[in-house]
Amino acid sequence: QVQLVESGGGLVQAGGSLRLSCAASGSIFRFASMGWYRQPPGKQRELVAAITWSGSTNYADSVKGRFTISRDNALNTVYLQMSSLKPEDTAVYYCNLNQWATDYWGKGTLVTVSS
Repeated sequence: QVQLVESGGGLVQAGGSLRLSCAASGSIFRFASMGWYRQPPGKQRELVAAITWSGSTNYADSVKGRFTISRDNALNTVYLQMSSLKPEDTAVYYCNLNQWATDYWGKGTLVTVSS
């Protein structure tokens, strides 16, 4: 089994920054992909950013140039550095790990951006 624990959410003013962390534990395959999704109030969950074991990244158009995803394979941890935050970034942010065609999810951390 795989467990994911997110941290770093909170309330921030527009234009501010936050850094999310997600620590994975359990049976982690070294080639697992990791990423961040978010679910704004009343909307569906959407991909924010993803990163492969080798460091290749993929971003949603809405966050390109503002968010940076990174990972520490030795610690099985993925990070999301969020800058120039906007009110529309308000959402519950979920950590994701994908291995062997199976998705694992954290419980989510709330990010609220005030205008």
